[in-house]
Amino acid sequence: MRATEIARIINAEIVAGEEIAYNLDIETACGSDLMSDVIAFVKERVALLTGLTNPQVLRTADLMDIRLIIFVRGKKPSAEMIQMAREQGIVLMKTHNTMFTACGELYQAGIKGDSSCGDH
Repeated sequence: MRATEIARIINAEIVAGEEIAYNLDIETACGSDLMSDVIAFVKERVALLTGLTNPQVLRTADLMDIRLIIFVRGKKPSAEMIQMAREQGIVLMKTHNTMFTACGELYQAGIKGDSSCGDH
């Protein structure tokens, strides 16, 4: 599913990487505020949903080759994070949905999760 379609489904605003979003294909999603869980979740074409808005989220995404980060609960990335995302080729979105609602809407639309995300 294209990142632009994901934005439509969860009523998200693309705040960085709009030009990338049109061609970015996403297959799975992981919702987590623990970056250690995200590191344990190695999957291609994944969207990360989180309520954290600090540079560590971008560093983790870059390390794991995650190209789409969705901030939930109305959280807004800083100007520094938006600039970092542009430099790293990462799409940033924000939605007012809770993580539960956003993940549920994506699941209903066909984006699947991975049982290893957050499991230890």
